[in-house]
Amino acid sequence: MKNVLQLQSISKWLPTASKPIIISGPCSAETEEQTVATAKQIAATGKVHALRAGIWKPRTRPGMYEGAGEEGLKWLIAAKKETGLPVTTEVANAAHVEACLKAGVDILWVGARTTVNPFSVQEIADALKGVDIPVMVKNPINPDLELWIGALERLNKAGLTKLAAIHRGFSSFEKGPFRNAPMWDMAIELKTRIPELDIICDPSHISGNRELISFVSQKALDLDMCGLMIESHIDPDAAWSDAKQQVTPAVLAKIIDGLVVRSVTSDNKTFKDTLSILREQIDQLDDEIMSKMAARMKISEKIGQYKKENNVTILQVNRWEEIIQTRITLGKAMGLDSEFTNELLKLVHKESIQIQTKVMNKVAEKV
Repeated sequence: MKNVLQLQSISKWLPTASKPIIISGPCSAETEEQTVATAKQIAATGKVHALRAGIWKPRTRPGMYEGAGEEGLKWLIAAKKETGLPVTTEVANAAHVEACLKAGVDILWVGARTTVNPFSVQEIADALKGVDIPVMVKNPINPDLELWIGALERLNKAGLTKLAAIHRGFSSFEKGPFRNAPMWDMAIELKTRIPELDIICDPSHISGNRELISFVSQKALDLDMCGLMIESHIDPDAAWSDAKQQVTPAVLAKIIDGLVVRSVTSDNKTFKDTLSILREQIDQLDDEIMSKMAARMKISEKIGQYKKENNVTILQVNRWEEIIQTRITLGKAMGLDSEFTNELLKLVHKESIQIQTKVMNKVAEKV
């Protein structure tokens, strides 16, 4: 089901001559000198459309640098005057909103730790009623699409139409190559639910490591995200927060230059004709897959009935292990990724168990 929001395209409130839209600046505004110097070097690249800097930093644990507070807003506005670029920062409550509006901040964003709390989001929405200012909403820390959409809806109901989403990845208990798991499917589903919503990627927070920023940035653009928010600092290794995921303005320029920006479609007739043929083949195969899947579930239903008649449990661990091993081996031989095959089988097995559970719990009709 699609969610209907009244939105203005980001191209209307952050116009650029070319895509992607680039927002950059330090994780935190540490001093006026650091903030302004970083901004001037970033602006000098000619590749950035807005400056960012954290003024209030909601840290995971106490004792870490938590931002300069309202004093930092003066430095951010000084950077704006020096470069002529619009500026943006994170807000977490009504007091932050009021301070930013008074200072002259151009764009606000709601952070991941705030998006998870509907009370906080509503407080921000109430503080912004009647104000015409762009607001970007980061995904919640946990992979909850409804919370993400809910935050956007609260702001939209407050009269804000200049909205965008920021995909910054999701916290995961499992340690992997990324600081925050990309879970690209979440951003894709958000775009499917709200097609008119512009989505910006934050490769710095997804990566947690400057070496991965280029890779994540390209992936985001290939998924048709409209821009990137990349953290940049004049001396990243000396940064007071998130040092590992920040790059110098010079490296930032190289990352942007190395990106391949692709079009959503092409006017080339040969391309369109070939794509149409290939999509028809995909449609036919999908029809076959759905037909085979339905047939498989019918057999699962019969198996459930047979187990019920013979008083046998639904879950058969040995059989499940056999399926996993043999199908993954078969899939691998056919060129399918083992992880994909494993996840697909889990979904099929889950549905099969649900069907057999219904059979087991079905009460026989009295004649």
